[in-house]
Amino acid sequence: MAFLCQKCGYTSFKWMGRCPSCGEWNTFVEEKEETRKTNKEFSKPVPLASAKPVKEIRIKTDIPEIDRVFGGGIVKGAYYLLGGEPGIGKSTLLLQISSILSNKGYKILYVSGEESDFQIKMRAERIGTDSKNIFVMCENDIEGIIEGIRETNPDILIIDSIQTIYSPDFASSPGSITQVRECGGEILRMTKQGECSTFVIGHVTKTGEIAGPKTLEHMVDCVLYLEGEEKENLRILRSVKNRFGNTGEIGIFEMTEKGLKEVKEIEKFFLNRNSEVPGSAIISLTQGTRPLFVEVQSLVTKTPFSIPKRESAGFDIRRLSLLLAVMEKRFNIPFYKYDVYLNVTGGIRIYETACDMGICASLISSMKNISIPKDILFVGEVGLGGEIRPVHLLNIRLKEAERTGFKRAFIPAQSVEVKKISLIKINKLEQIMEVLK
Repeated sequence: MAFLCQKCGYTSFKWMGRCPSCGEWNTFVEEKEETRKTNKEFSKPVPLASAKPVKEIRIKTDIPEIDRVFGGGIVKGAYYLLGGEPGIGKSTLLLQISSILSNKGYKILYVSGEESDFQIKMRAERIGTDSKNIFVMCENDIEGIIEGIRETNPDILIIDSIQTIYSPDFASSPGSITQVRECGGEILRMTKQGECSTFVIGHVTKTGEIAGPKTLEHMVDCVLYLEGEEKENLRILRSVKNRFGNTGEIGIFEMTEKGLKEVKEIEKFFLNRNSEVPGSAIISLTQGTRPLFVEVQSLVTKTPFSIPKRESAGFDIRRLSLLLAVMEKRFNIPFYKYDVYLNVTGGIRIYETACDMGICASLISSMKNISIPKDILFVGEVGLGGEIRPVHLLNIRLKEAERTGFKRAFIPAQSVEVKKISLIKINKLEQIMEVLK
């Protein structure tokens, strides 16, 4: 007998009010030891040299943005976990994929623990999904789901969602750590026994993690997140784990009445190159192997308070405070007298330090009320000494910038070659300040 934290999965032999691992209160639930059924057929160890190579077979969805995230297509026998906030479009995305694959002759089994078959049909008709070769099963019991899988023998299996499924062998409620772990493990075994590709939808908590953190992510082959604001039309499908492709790849979509539509002209969502406003700068970031150009906007105003405000949307507030401290220390810019607001347009989030130079240029531009021309691109990491440090994939960024139409680029002092862009190689952040005088 043990007690299990329903937040992080920490196990204790006695009940505790507060979890020592995640710090949450009243999350421990008693977990009784159950007698588990064992499979008598066990695999035998074989020499690694005699292992037979398996040809990796991918199923194309014919949507380039989706195939890019998957690493070239859906791998047969792979286990995918799709997370996202409620109403973001997870079920819609999988229904669209099901429609495309069903027209190719693949058999799809859609298991729903939240909706009736009629509700699923209504949504499918709204987005124009062809129901050919798509089978719907409304069931919460894992034993009934396994029987349905064996009877249907699908090529693609969709579970919507893992938090609604339960096993009668365990007394805990659906959505608990135990149920999510055990039901996910049963689905994994069924997936690996055949050539069925499985998609499992997982709800996201307030902190942005898939509910039942780390109980499923370690066993699946690919973890995907569908991100975006409900009030905005932009949706981003992001790969955070992928055994069959590059981690960090994204697909960009627009939510329409007919479902998710891939965005082909990405610059229109992130860039406004028609007007020049003080505090606006264009930066380069990479998502997987894809370079993106995003506009970052800053607003620096004198503060009436003793402690200035620091607000950031789309950029780490701690990294922003660090960059402000570097400029205050190295260049005597009195940001401590000013409120600072930073916004990354388009609803995208910045995770890499290659955008530091552009953010500093944006802050200086707003403070001095000087506009930065829209044909200038900033790429570079800022160190604690104010030095500009090299970044990865610089050649790929500049080639894409050349195609997009940029004329000048502030970059670290690296040896690169481009034909149509004037490169301004700098070593110290004060060189940017001289340009913005």
